[in-house]
Amino acid sequence: MSLSRAYDFLIQWHLTERCNLRCKHCYQEGGQVQELSREQILAVIDEIAALLQTWRENYAIEFQPSFNVTGGEPFLRPDFFDILARMAGIGFEIYVLSNGTVITAERARRLAELKVNGVQVSLEGPREIHEAIRGPGSFAASLQGIRTLMAAGVKVSLNATLSRLNAGYFRDLVAVARSLGVPRLGFSRLVPSGQGRALLDQMLSTPQVKQLYEEVLSLQVNGLEIVTGDPMAAQMRVPAPAAVDPEAFPGGGCSAGVAGLTILADGTVVPCRRLHLPLGKAGQDSLREIWAASPVLEALRDQSRYSGKCGACARWADCRGCRAIAYEYAKSHGNPDFLAPDPQCFIDD
Repeated sequence: MSLSRAYDFLIQWHLTERCNLRCKHCYQEGGQVQELSREQILAVIDEIAALLQTWRENYAIEFQPSFNVTGGEPFLRPDFFDILARMAGIGFEIYVLSNGTVITAERARRLAELKVNGVQVSLEGPREIHEAIRGPGSFAASLQGIRTLMAAGVKVSLNATLSRLNAGYFRDLVAVARSLGVPRLGFSRLVPSGQGRALLDQMLSTPQVKQLYEEVLSLQVNGLEIVTGDPMAAQMRVPAPAAVDPEAFPGGGCSAGVAGLTILADGTVVPCRRLHLPLGKAGQDSLREIWAASPVLEALRDQSRYSGKCGACARWADCRGCRAIAYEYAKSHGNPDFLAPDPQCFIDD
C-alpha cells in the first residue's frame, strides 16, 4: 500500500574541513583529514539516488530528499560546483551552508544557474558580537556575500547558534535580517563539540532557554520568518499526548537516526555532524546496510533505550531533545551516553 505523505530524507554532507574562519563554537576537532576525491563523492551521490529509488520501488514510500552541503567552508573546495551539478542532476533539493565570506558574483551566478534551493549564511548577532565569535572582518564580508547572493536571485536565510555569548542580542540580529531583506532567520542551540567544547560554560541554562524561546517565538516581524529545527521549540506549541506509547516510532523531532545521515569530509558516516558516533565509511560500506543495521541508529529509534526524562516522555516520538547536546553534556560529566536526557529541556516542567 502506498503512503500518501512524502518522507524527508536529508543527507548533510561536509565536503571539506578547510575553512577561512576560526569560530569559537566550531564543531571541528582541528585535525587534518584525507578528504574524499571528486570521483568518490560522485559515486556516493549515485549510490544515494539508487538507494532511495529502491526504497520507493520495494516499499511504495515516497521521499522528499535533500542535500545540505557544507564544510568547513564548502566554497573552498575546487570541485564544489561539479559536485553540486551531480546532486542537481538526480533531482534532490540542494541547500548550501556557508559563512558567506567568500561569495563572489561568479559563484552566486553559478548557484543560481544550478537552481539551488537556498543558501544558509551563519550570522551570530550585530557586528561586535558576530566578530567576537567568528573573527575580525567577518561581519562585513558575510553581509557582502549575502547581498551578492540575493542580487543573483539566490534565496538566502540566516542562522545563529545561540549561547550566552549572543542570546541577548537576538533582536539586534532580527534588525540586521530586516535591513538585508532576507526572508528567513533560523536559530539553534550551542552544541559543545569539537572546538566548541571550550564553551561548555557558555551553554544557556534550562530557564534561560525557556525564556529565550518564549521571547523569540512570540516575535512577529513583517517579511521575516523566524524558524528553528530545535525539537523543543516545536513542542512548546502542542499539547503532550496522554501517555507514553510503547509502540511509538519517531516521526519528527531530532533527525538523528530517523530522517537522514551525515557524511564527513573523509567519508565517515555519523547520525549528525555534532553527534560524532561513526557508523561506517561512505564509498566503502553500504549506506543501505548502515541505515538498516547500525546498532547506534537502532538505539536512537527505541525509546526503551533512553534514560532519564527522555526515556519516560510521552512526547518522545516527536521530540527526543537534541541528541548531540545530550551526548556532549553527558560526556563532559563522565557519562558518554548518547541516549541521555537533553539537559536544557524545559517542556512540561
